[in-house]
Amino acid sequence: MIRVSNHYISRFSVLLACIEASVLLGIFFAGATIRFMQWGTPSTEALLEQLPGAITFTIVVIASMAALGMYQLAGRQDFESILLRLLPSLALGFGFITLIFYLFPDLYFGRGLLAIAMLLALSLILIIRLLFFRWSGLDSLRPRVLVLGVGENTRELLDLTDNNSTLSNLKIVGFVPFDKENRCVPADKIIPKTGSLLSLANQHDVSEIIVTTQERRGGTFPIQELLECRISGIKVMDLVGFYEQESGHLRMDALYPSWLVFGSGFNQGSLRTAVKRIFDIVASLVLLLVTLPVMLLTALLILLEDGLPLFYRQERVGYAGKPYMVIKFRSMFKDAEKAGKPQWASADDPRSTRVGKIIRKLRIDEIPQIFNVLKGEMSFVGPRPERPHFVDMLSAQVPYYSMRHSIKPGITGWAQVRYPYGASIEDAIEKLQYDLYYVKNHSLFLDFIILIDTVGVVLLRKGSR
Repeated sequence: MIRVSNHYISRFSVLLACIEASVLLGIFFAGATIRFMQWGTPSTEALLEQLPGAITFTIVVIASMAALGMYQLAGRQDFESILLRLLPSLALGFGFITLIFYLFPDLYFGRGLLAIAMLLALSLILIIRLLFFRWSGLDSLRPRVLVLGVGENTRELLDLTDNNSTLSNLKIVGFVPFDKENRCVPADKIIPKTGSLLSLANQHDVSEIIVTTQERRGGTFPIQELLECRISGIKVMDLVGFYEQESGHLRMDALYPSWLVFGSGFNQGSLRTAVKRIFDIVASLVLLLVTLPVMLLTALLILLEDGLPLFYRQERVGYAGKPYMVIKFRSMFKDAEKAGKPQWASADDPRSTRVGKIIRKLRIDEIPQIFNVLKGEMSFVGPRPERPHFVDMLSAQVPYYSMRHSIKPGITGWAQVRYPYGASIEDAIEKLQYDLYYVKNHSLFLDFIILIDTVGVVLLRKGSR
């Protein structure tokens, strides 16, 4: 994994994105040659003239592919699977570039060139991916890992590395038994500890050690041996660090206060706060401009179906636990909570109006929260705001839940794009693991990643109710 602004990205994703970005730049210039019949070596002046269009084309296509999950490398990577994800990605890219033509006329490079470039991209990216996922040299890029522990946590780790991705980010060479743990991994993967951990790591050419056991008392935990490995250049991480790196969340059942206190992250400096506020204002104004026609149409449809009010205001818990009134389009009937007791939304909620069901599926009901962002009550990206009733209930049952309120809540967030809609205590715990990851590692870079992923979530209607 490669760490960028405290966020971990698969080295395979980075490598693939770099290869495809280089190819897309070449595709644009090749498309220009075909479109304008300018055969031969192009002049420097011609290349510089086409460069803004080439960069725009490359960035938009890469971002569109990322939005639809093509760099998460999960699931099958055969011809049919790649094609079924590549086609809508390029269609999305085509739409965005067309929109850019209207917003920024100086970047216009012609629909003919765009069509040729898209056709070339479809063919070449499909070929690149088929070759990439069958390249034997990829195995050498994966770090060799030794796991200390053979218990239940180790089995879950093994399942994650085996099933989570076509290209696992690490290669487990074996498991070293610790103390009296019950063995939950295959016997043929056990490596007996006949010497020190350092000699064992050197013997198996290991570059990382993952400690899965949580029992560190009684004087049997090999802290000195792990220190020797660390000093020798071998990376050592615990279970929380592993899940943070590989899955993008902080695992609750392995989390302990000292790790939060002494670990990295949780940067809340004035510079980060100022940058985030500028990002919030710019992103909100852009979204308001782009979605204004949609908002006007939505308001009209709500009015025609169920009358006023068009919006509803509801108390939510914000930064530092302070309450504020969130603004959304009304998607439910006026007496949705006539019993007076707050309820979580459910799939196909009968309280929703016909218009409400549509705007909830498309997340249009969330758009008026732009005004909460502009007022400074929310951020564009952050943990999902909850109602005081649910916050009180969850804070009493879920450890570290109040840490969500150390930053402003957001319209979208890491938990929203990584985990489906939650409507139970168990779901709240799962989403909290992603929220804590964001609180710990939030940065402008991660905010951009979440915005790109949000486009895919909205288009594919993931997790909406």
